[in-house]
Amino acid sequence: MTRGWNRALKLALTAFCFSLPATSPGLDVSREDVQQFLNTMVHRHRFNREELTALLNDAQSQPRIIEIIQKPAERTLAWWEYRQRFLTSERIDGGVQIWQQHAQDLSRVAAQTGVPAEYLIAITGVETFYGRLTGHYRVLDALSTLGFDYPPRAQFFRKELEQFLMMAREEKLDPREPLGSYAGAMGIPQFMPSSFRRFAVDGSGDGHRNLWEAGADVFASVGNYLRENGWRAGQPVLVDAHIENSPDDPQNVKLALNETVASLRERGYQFETTLADGTRAVLVPAQLQENLSWRVGFQNFYTITRYNRSPLYAMAVHDLAQEIAARYRSSQTAAAGS
Repeated sequence: MTRGWNRALKLALTAFCFSLPATSPGLDVSREDVQQFLNTMVHRHRFNREELTALLNDAQSQPRIIEIIQKPAERTLAWWEYRQRFLTSERIDGGVQIWQQHAQDLSRVAAQTGVPAEYLIAITGVETFYGRLTGHYRVLDALSTLGFDYPPRAQFFRKELEQFLMMAREEKLDPREPLGSYAGAMGIPQFMPSSFRRFAVDGSGDGHRNLWEAGADVFASVGNYLRENGWRAGQPVLVDAHIENSPDDPQNVKLALNETVASLRERGYQFETTLADGTRAVLVPAQLQENLSWRVGFQNFYTITRYNRSPLYAMAVHDLAQEIAARYRSSQTAAAGS
């Protein structure tokens, strides 16, 4: 672990400890389900029983996490509302600054993965505002709370706790330290532990996968995630489409590559692409403040939805990436001419 990572985690952990309610109870390790989990970790993964028992006994149950996950879903935002949240000057400028600070790493990772630098940056811009909003719950507490005290999804979160403990061992990381979201998503790109173990990459070559500090590891991990989920280098993500009277109900449009360039054009959608007629595509409704617009996504758009299964999310990543790229290249041109 790098000294910087140690320092960042310890500062965040200190802030977290001061915010903990004094009455947070520890996990009852005598419970049958906890004992079963311990047995699995000891026999399947060769964990030391005494050390793991002490660790789980230190896990703090967080009632607030249960409250959050049980909260009714908020009203689904329209695209124009969602876009306003992420396409701000501050977030665009923040992406440009990240690019300027890490240009060499971004160039290298983009060449290795086929994912352009602006998309590597935009994912982290939408996820955590480039690391400003990574979450304040200990991952150990979040996953233990949901894995043992939230029956509807206990199996899923218990498996993520299993993955987290294995990840911590592999990375030589104290599992009491990492902070994340209420659901246990970690670091600047918000990887769940299973995604961390599967997709995180040591982009800096220091022997660790550090997703808590902006740098090569974060960019390489995001790029690897997208590549492994089907990103096609050099291909477009999304284009605007025009049609006067759409035959499609936006409520019935599915997030699937169930169209082709030809099938959409045959139904009257007009859009520019050099992709072949048989290229698979997805029709994406985009509600503006005054009217409904339509867009056409391709394989790379669908790949972004594997990161977060929302067409609004994928559109925000794409549009933010385009704005960052335009502003970055403008700044480069201005610098070259001065």
